[in-house]
Amino acid sequence: MAGTAAVGLGELWPLLRRHTQARIGLGRSGSGLLTRHRLGLQAAHAAARDAVHSAFEPDLVAAALPGMPTVRVRSAAGDRLTYLQRPDLGRRLDPVDRAHLPRGGDPDVVFVVADGLSSRAVHEHAAAMVRATAARLTGWRIAPVVLAEQARVALGDDVAAAMDATMVVVLVGERPGMSAADSLGAYLTHRPVPGVTTDADRNCLSNIRPPRGLDYETAAEKLAALMGRARELGRTGVGLKDESDHGEVTDRIL
Repeated sequence: MAGTAAVGLGELWPLLRRHTQARIGLGRSGSGLLTRHRLGLQAAHAAARDAVHSAFEPDLVAAALPGMPTVRVRSAAGDRLTYLQRPDLGRRLDPVDRAHLPRGGDPDVVFVVADGLSSRAVHEHAAAMVRATAARLTGWRIAPVVLAEQARVALGDDVAAAMDATMVVVLVGERPGMSAADSLGAYLTHRPVPGVTTDADRNCLSNIRPPRGLDYETAAEKLAALMGRARELGRTGVGLKDESDHGEVTDRIL
């Protein structure tokens, strides 16, 4: 492009950096990074570590869901260290908590808010996503929102089975990276079976984190469309493709 050719390399990098969160064209100081960029990397790494190790505060989420009943559960991982070392335990409910989950009413969906690998993401974004999605589910029977500690995505299978819910939506803090420590994921599963359902049976919306990622309204619109089509087809996962940007959700086998 003629306009680009006239721009020197030193001027091009700042222009490109406006359109990406990737660390490009950072420059050098001898054989290393410039000091300000090195400090930026260290700060990003510290934010990621804090996100992983910060305690989940379910009271914050419950307070942001006025009018919506909530119930609190834990996984079989008794503490954060066990959770990080034993992913399998984070996928199973604590037996005592399972016994106290409400049953009855044949709910169409249960929302599970799980700390995952970023409590920060859950504290900042999960309640807004529950509200925005629930507002689009006219006529759906919605179970009490489950707030799950030391939880991974598959814990939602256990919750849905215990509560007799047809579908489960797990809103979980995603693994932090060096450009995002507050990314929320939404995982939708139709009729999950604990220990049998796999990741291929789920649909996922990732990087929900306005203003740098997916905004709540767009994410909720996509999620509600997937849920409606999943109810019609009786399945989620690889058999359900999100084409909501084109006005539809299809059942294409990938």
